[in-house]
Amino acid sequence: QVRLVESGGGLVQPGGSLRLSCAASRSIFSINTMGWYRQTQGKERELVASITSVGSTNYADSVKGRFTISRDNAKNTLYLQMNSLKPEDTAVYYCNVKPFRSVLWGQGTQVTVSS
Repeated sequence: QVRLVESGGGLVQPGGSLRLSCAASRSIFSINTMGWYRQTQGKERELVASITSVGSTNYADSVKGRFTISRDNAKNTLYLQMNSLKPEDTAVYYCNVKPFRSVLWGQGTQVTVSS
């Protein structure tokens, strides 16, 4: 069974940092471009960062310079280092392939940026 399990979210003050992790089944991780998505209530899920199987990255303008996506192919794990967090980064964060497959959405991990 293919699964994606996100972790690492939490409550952080503005300007703080968090690192999210996504454990993936080997069958999808090794050959796919992976992405981090986020969703706030009432809004569509948006792609914030992606990374190809060979490490090329792309970021949404809203997070460029603050977030870093990376992957450990040996551990089948995707990461998102988030620095200089802002209240508008508050959302549920999900990982998925890019383009996403609906069947792969997991529970996500909540990130709340608030003082």
